[in-house]
Amino acid sequence: MAPSTTGQWTVEGTSGFDSLRFNKDAPIPSLGERDVLVHFHYASLNYRDLIIPKGQYPFGTKPSVVPGSDGAGTVEAVGSGVTRFKKGDKVLTLFNQGHLAGSLTPANVATGVGGMVDGTLRQYGAYDEQGLVAMPETLDFQQGSTLTCAAVTAWNALYGLESSSLKPGDTVLTQGTGGVSIFGLQFAKAAGARVIATTSSDAKAEILKKLGADHIINYKTDENWGETAKKLTPGGLGVDHIIEVGGPKTIKQSFNAVKIDGVITVIGFLAGQTKDEPSFLEVLQATCVVRGALVGSRDQFEKMNKAIDANGIKPVVDKKVFGLEELKEAYQYMWDQKHFGKLTVKID
Repeated sequence: MAPSTTGQWTVEGTSGFDSLRFNKDAPIPSLGERDVLVHFHYASLNYRDLIIPKGQYPFGTKPSVVPGSDGAGTVEAVGSGVTRFKKGDKVLTLFNQGHLAGSLTPANVATGVGGMVDGTLRQYGAYDEQGLVAMPETLDFQQGSTLTCAAVTAWNALYGLESSSLKPGDTVLTQGTGGVSIFGLQFAKAAGARVIATTSSDAKAEILKKLGADHIINYKTDENWGETAKKLTPGGLGVDHIIEVGGPKTIKQSFNAVKIDGVITVIGFLAGQTKDEPSFLEVLQATCVVRGALVGSRDQFEKMNKAIDANGIKPVVDKKVFGLEELKEAYQYMWDQKHFGKLTVKID
């Protein structure tokens, strides 16, 4: 018999991590005809999760939302009309529940899990069957829980613009050692590409080398790392794909690094804001494509999962694991940038 209550977190306000509230016995609504009840085993955190309770997220959120977009679990029960899944299946959440394929629309942008739709930082959650994907067969629940946001975003950055999608021999530039950057490194190497990675420490550089990075630049000691990256490319022509996670404070260096007709995919603003931002003129001067990417579609997610299984790709997970009731501590740990790779929360 399916449970009637669940332990879950909600976001109550925008005063910071103290806005997080835990309820041990929140009611589970009755399943609709096409709903799937998921028993979550692991969730993973993203920068987005941290800024929602701080009131800094630029997209919509509903009051008292259950946070967390990323979750892996087992199907506990299904509605009478469900055909995609059955009890016992291993599943992952789709970030934007309405984004099944093709381009985003205003309607499916408003279906973000952990923002406008209740998220994964709970024991049980119900989702429309279309908003779930099968977990890769070669991953466990902890590893699977890292894919929903960061991995799909990295995949979209490299393959989402079909006319300029990643090809063997291309050069990819990643920034730092967060989830999106590391997945981008792994996907690029699996595709036969060359990777230039930036980081701020020698210790992290060693791990990036083990993951296959061909060149590593310390952006703390090399302020002109964009020009350095360009010099490292074949013929000094520049980088084909840049996964831009820093935002306004790093994109000038990305313009310095990019190849003519190269692609800069902007996916975040981890480095913060600055008044001295490049203008549209830089796009003309660099003669490149600059695009934004808000995670990706279910179609991209499922294609990525096939590649993960085929190439034996294993997500890089931080050694520290938090329990569900330790969520505030997990948020602070990630905010303090103590993590490497994806930070996970064990739920069951």
